[in-house]
Amino acid sequence: MKILVITAHPELNRSRANKTFLHSLSQYGEDIRIHDLYQLYPNWTIDAEKEQKLLLQHDRIVLQFPFYWYSSPPLLKKWLDEVMTPGWAYGPGGNHLIGKEFLVATTTGGTENAYRSGGDDQFTISEFLRPFERTITKCNGTYLPAFVSYSVKTATDEALAQEAARYVEHIRTPLPVLVH
Repeated sequence: MKILVITAHPELNRSRANKTFLHSLSQYGEDIRIHDLYQLYPNWTIDAEKEQKLLLQHDRIVLQFPFYWYSSPPLLKKWLDEVMTPGWAYGPGGNHLIGKEFLVATTTGGTENAYRSGGDDQFTISEFLRPFERTITKCNGTYLPAFVSYSVKTATDEALAQEAARYVEHIRTPLPVLVH
């Protein structure tokens, strides 16, 4: 299975967690390709055709980002808007992503307990990620269970290493389909 990890972190050099996770993927060579949107598109001019071709070359696509204000950083949203277009990803002729697996991998500064009904953030991460789920299914992709790493700001290096191992296992393992 060829995996594409699309990472969207505007300050990746300052993120211990996301850097650790990406470093843990680097040992897999061509089986896992890391695609850093902020590095590739510093001026935010996305080459949609190039991105679409890249998606076609992979079986599983991971959208990795820090959870910012209950969503993703803005460049990932722009990427979705410009790459997942009518006639290519959905609508008449929009069948290019049929059979492609997608999952979200995100990190939070908050605790897992905060992301629940009645918690500080009122909703679960799954509820906050619902727009990603619908985007993927609208585009004929298969939505897989998300990977979430909580409390990364206060995590020790050892804890981050354990989370990185859990991340690698999660994205490389066959997962139950949540929604087609």
